[in-house]
Amino acid sequence: MMSCSRMETKILAYVDGRLKESERLDVEKHLASCAACKLRVTEFRAVNSLLDELPQIEPSEAFDLRVHALVAAEPAKRSWWSSLMVSPRVAFSAATLLLATVWIGTRMPEPPVVPAPDVAVVESADYDVISNFAPLSDLSQASDDDDDSDAGSGNGVGSSATRTM
Repeated sequence: MMSCSRMETKILAYVDGRLKESERLDVEKHLASCAACKLRVTEFRAVNSLLDELPQIEPSEAFDLRVHALVAAEPAKRSWWSSLMVSPRVAFSAATLLLATVWIGTRMPEPPVVPAPDVAVVESADYDVISNFAPLSDLSQASDDDDDSDAGSGNGVGSSATRTM
């Protein structure tokens, strides 16, 4: 059986005769047992009969033209797809930037030109020369000696305490 709250949504359609046959039967079944809803239907029918007695007003041609002009002046609704569209200038700028980035990234750097007299030296070079470079080993021993003397002097410059920070 239909409830009164559900009946509220169906009253106008029932009075106007817009309900399907099955819905109309449900409403009439409810109205047979509910005095409050039956009173509401009677009130809506009275209002409808009063409205039917009023003369119908025909709008003028000017009214019709003004309505059409106002509708035409309204901005068109934008779909969600149109909000994703970008201006042609932005698209062109982005494409140009992308192409420039790809072009710069794929360019191979030209190998350095080695003068002819130095080619033999470069090809026979021992790349482990730095680790066996004697002046560097002298520097590392000298810096160890300096650390010991700085620690005693108290100025802290070059000390191991300042290097670990």
